[in-house]
Amino acid sequence: MFGNYFYHERIKKAVSTFGKMFNDIYILRKSSSTQGATQMKVPLSYGPRAKFLERIREVADLVNNDKVAIKLPRLSFEIEGISYDTMRQLPKLNDQNRSGSTNNVRNKFRSGVPYIMNFALTIYAKNQDDALQIVEQIIPYFAPQYTLTIKPFNEFDNITEDVPIILTGVNFNDDYEGEQGTRRTIQYTLTFDMHIYFHGKIDEGSIIREVNANTLIMNSGLTGDSDVPLERINLVPNPLSVSPDSDFGFTETFILAADSDAGVI
Repeated sequence: MFGNYFYHERIKKAVSTFGKMFNDIYILRKSSSTQGATQMKVPLSYGPRAKFLERIREVADLVNNDKVAIKLPRLSFEIEGISYDTMRQLPKLNDQNRSGSTNNVRNKFRSGVPYIMNFALTIYAKNQDDALQIVEQIIPYFAPQYTLTIKPFNEFDNITEDVPIILTGVNFNDDYEGEQGTRRTIQYTLTFDMHIYFHGKIDEGSIIREVNANTLIMNSGLTGDSDVPLERINLVPNPLSVSPDSDFGFTETFILAADSDAGVI
């Protein structure tokens, strides 16, 4: 039905951009002695929340289980949905043009289609202090919006797009059941809305390098309803093969209709 292949990696870039915001978070564990504190980087990975909870619960018994437990604290994030955003739809005629592969063509970018991607970031910790350190390193940057600038097209580095990311909620869950030796899992889930645009195929069209305009006297011909030609105005860039993005002038030529070779009609 559509028949034109294109791939701007829009969802892939959105996931990568979202994850990069949280891949340098650290916690500080203070020692009871006078030797100071230990700094730890919090691991981050993409995956469903249920997957990580199941992995943590595989080693629920801290006394009699000899399996290696998943390291806490850690972070995971996932896409929860994609929905159309009617409030940000731009007019379809708001196209952009950029230089093409040669001086005789231009690339056309049509208006993007607005969508909202819903993300969930989950914090897993075994004690409240670790979890709260992570939460307080994230929340202050969202009031409730944080804006990033990305490059939506791989082929054009000079085109950028602002992407607002909105913090929509913070939920808490303390999964602590069973005996004292059972492993405790504290969860904070932060939900976000990322406002993005999806772009279609990049079209390529020819550049107009010559314009002709005929001037006439209306209804002045022999039949009373015909027009009498006066002159033709010819307009071309100077030089003719100049780049469309260069600073150039125009050559304007006036050709009288009385000249039999002018071809004015």
